[in-house]
Amino acid sequence: MAPFPSSSVHQARAALAGRLRELRLDAGITGKALAERCRWSVAKSSRIENALTAPSDADIRAWCAACEAEDQAEDLIAANRQADSMYVQWKRLQRTGMRQLQETSARLYERTRQFRVYASHVVPGYLQTPGYATALMGTIAGFRGTPDDVSDAVEARMRRSHVLHEGNHRFATLLEENVLHHRVGDAEVMAGQLGSLLASMALPSMSLGIIPATAHREDVMWHLEQFTVFDDVRIHVELLAAKVTVTAPGELDIYLRAFARLSELAVYGTEARVIITKAIEALR
Repeated sequence: MAPFPSSSVHQARAALAGRLRELRLDAGITGKALAERCRWSVAKSSRIENALTAPSDADIRAWCAACEAEDQAEDLIAANRQADSMYVQWKRLQRTGMRQLQETSARLYERTRQFRVYASHVVPGYLQTPGYATALMGTIAGFRGTPDDVSDAVEARMRRSHVLHEGNHRFATLLEENVLHHRVGDAEVMAGQLGSLLASMALPSMSLGIIPATAHREDVMWHLEQFTVFDDVRIHVELLAAKVTVTAPGELDIYLRAFARLSELAVYGTEARVIITKAIEALR
């Protein structure tokens, strides 16, 4: 997984920094004078103004006061929080455990009509069996040192997955073949999960494609980070350290084009079933 946040986060930070710089220039003061009024270092002013350091709410209020633009503070704070929400560390999202994250995303799943999901490492949450989800979340909780509420989180994930069977939802799902061989839990858990994938292919809401390990990638030559597209207007990208939310049109287009290209590499129907069945047989 890529270790860096999406460039849309940087763009949002840069836009905020630009607005703060404009306030200073409109006030006719130097960076040094602003630092003196805010009672912090000149270096801090420079880092904020060049989008190298994200300001706190208090920093923004102090900046606006120094520029005699207190009426701008709340709007700038809102913009800062929006930028912050684009890149959220898993540690922060899961600070109280994983159940709450499952529950807070349920409404997004319920209102989304078209899902496009690319899975490069693990089976997507809405297709996970309880055994697979339990093993996966247990590993995540141990690695990240989050509170252990795995059993409650698994129940919440299973409830969230009702969208597979209820409502007017459609799922276009692409799995790299290596996902079928990435061992999560023991052989029994994996066999159950792979069998569930076979069963899911019969769902009227589901299009499931497997990208063979031997696929000729040409212009998509690597395994991308795992991502989910919600109604083509919002994308969640799963990095090792954080979840990135992409809404910028230019970046949405990049991911949608990548998904379309990956869809062409995938096999479906009987060919996909053969690959999954072989993965089950390999567990014996």
